[in-house]
Amino acid sequence: MRPSGGPKVLAAMSGGVDSSVATALLVEAGFEVVGSMLRFWSDDRPEGAFDACCSPEAAFDARRIADRLDVPFYLLDAREAFDRVVIDPFVPGYEAGETPNPCVWCNREIKFGDFVRRAQRLGCEFMATGHYVRRVDGRRGPELHRGRDDDKDQTYFLWALPREILPYLLFPLGEMTKPEVRQEAVKRGLSVAWKASSSGLCFIPDTVKGYLEGRAKAEPGPVVDASADFEVVGEHAGVPFYTIGQKRGLGLWRSHVPRYVIDVEPATNTVVVGPREMCRWRELVADRMNLLCDPAELPERVWAQVRYRQSPVAARLARRGDDGFSLTFDEPQFAVARGQSAVLYDGERLLGGGVIVSRGDGGASHTSRPPTK
Repeated sequence: MRPSGGPKVLAAMSGGVDSSVATALLVEAGFEVVGSMLRFWSDDRPEGAFDACCSPEAAFDARRIADRLDVPFYLLDAREAFDRVVIDPFVPGYEAGETPNPCVWCNREIKFGDFVRRAQRLGCEFMATGHYVRRVDGRRGPELHRGRDDDKDQTYFLWALPREILPYLLFPLGEMTKPEVRQEAVKRGLSVAWKASSSGLCFIPDTVKGYLEGRAKAEPGPVVDASADFEVVGEHAGVPFYTIGQKRGLGLWRSHVPRYVIDVEPATNTVVVGPREMCRWRELVADRMNLLCDPAELPERVWAQVRYRQSPVAARLARRGDDGFSLTFDEPQFAVARGQSAVLYDGERLLGGGVIVSRGDGGASHTSRPPTK
């Protein structure tokens, strides 16, 4: 074992290039590193599930990298927590007409929250990951800032982290870009240097719709066009299979112009479509608010992000009770979906966020909906 006199850190390893380089950088910086990976997959996992990351094969790669770096490696069982936090709420969310964001809660409860507790039990002063996030020491303690690589920044998925764990977190890749990380892996002769990056949800083998089929309660129903007095224009396969902003596979009988899903209504088993301009909202309300700053620091004007592949945009923030807020955007935003995250920034700094529960000034609200018969 390589001698080290530095602080002890538990490094989260996934078998990919990012976490492998992050671990190598920690070793070279003089930390006493312990490598570990969380086991999420069950023994009877569906074919293809967890293949992109978190798989037995990925665990083998992680252990091989740990051996090369001469650090101990532990595979930690997180199956029960993963089922409770990620799997169990997923299908009910779609049945309720929402678009869940399970990675947010996996990060909060498991990949960071529980991981920090495990690190402390192992006598570690820190835990580290290969996320593209910067930790900045501010006047009132550690802050999270967007990673230098705009294409890989992952702060959008970290808004719900408990603020109290920020002092324990290290992000060695925060100032790096993905190409730079791969080159660092090549320089060190790491076997995962050109390993493909994972994407999508780790527990879903193919598509979300494919996962929901056979699991979600779904019945065919009408598709109505909000721009045509809610005329029935098609038949959907089941409300859970449709998300806000969806353009393809809408089950329309005919359409001469593009239509987008602007609402899903589980109570009436209806999918509402309309032109793109009706799929834009200027306002939203969010609950389950989590702040990574003092409440008094929240500015009235913020930058906000409501989709992962979106740049933050200017908005006015207003608090709603103890755990909610509303946003009014300078410009209407496309495909604001209930269940997704509204994430708040002050420049590069991540302030926190919440879960979108309603939208206003856009979508079907532009048209008076006739009462359901």
